[in-house]
Amino acid sequence: MKMSSWFAVRQELSPERKKIIGIASFLLPLLIWCAVSYVPFIWHPMVMIEQPGDVDYFQVDMLIDKSIFNEEVGNMQSAGKALPVGAPANPIYLPAPHVVAEALYTAFVTPPAQKDGVWLHQSLWHSIQVIFWGFFISSLIGVPLGVLCGTYSVIARLNEPFIEFFRYLPAPAFGALAVAILGIYDGPKIAIIVIGTFFQQVLVISNTTKTLDYSLLEAAMTLGTNKLKLLFHVVIPGILPQLYRDQRILLGWAWTYLIVAELIGTSSGITFFITQQARYEHFENVYAAIFIIGFIGLGTDLILAWLGRRLFRWDRPANKE
Repeated sequence: MKMSSWFAVRQELSPERKKIIGIASFLLPLLIWCAVSYVPFIWHPMVMIEQPGDVDYFQVDMLIDKSIFNEEVGNMQSAGKALPVGAPANPIYLPAPHVVAEALYTAFVTPPAQKDGVWLHQSLWHSIQVIFWGFFISSLIGVPLGVLCGTYSVIARLNEPFIEFFRYLPAPAFGALAVAILGIYDGPKIAIIVIGTFFQQVLVISNTTKTLDYSLLEAAMTLGTNKLKLLFHVVIPGILPQLYRDQRILLGWAWTYLIVAELIGTSSGITFFITQQARYEHFENVYAAIFIIGFIGLGTDLILAWLGRRLFRWDRPANKE
């Protein structure tokens, strides 16, 4: 099989090649992580103490910089004392894949080590609720406004200049104001997600609406349709597949604002779990929580893509995903 056939410009890949490349996109980073974790000569800047020898401050399972370990080995040799023994190791903030895999399992079945700790599934469920309400409120206003801006020039001119200005303002900057108005619980977190996605949502959906073939609008208006029927029988059905894809992308943006949003007000959700585990240097749990966010996001997107292929069978882009 020629290599050039894999790199054909803008050619649709076969289902088999899609599957192979899709698997490779996950395997390659995992292989790099495994190499860094398990192959000693690639990157192991520290030493895990197995036997402290006569070095008084060395302890079993202690991590020491390789240069300090070698220096102490030289000192013990010069003094004729027992030499320390250690194995090449990575820093504590880079756990091996199998350690993170164990943490993924134990986080769901093991009670929190700290009294003020929360179960991982409790943190996840709380964050999912914050994401849902933030994105729901944003979409409830942003989708209709975006469709109207893309359909009627006067509404676009009235709203888009201000929205263009406001979308450059960082949503976290409104954190203190959101807490002052909405309190310290979930209100300000939801507000930050709304602010972070609403203005982008209006512009993206407005642009999608403007791509609808104008001849369809002309034909409807020639046949005497009114403004309301034009929206519900021509515009919205015409953009619905692309609107659905826009919402899938914008939902991902909502997840990116979650971490910042949950730092505002009371500590809660998956962000609280991550910061708490990092404070106690349980970095395997930190990685496990981060991966779970990725799994949930990817899983949600795959389900939505599958659903889109069945809802919009006539739409070619939806059925190529």
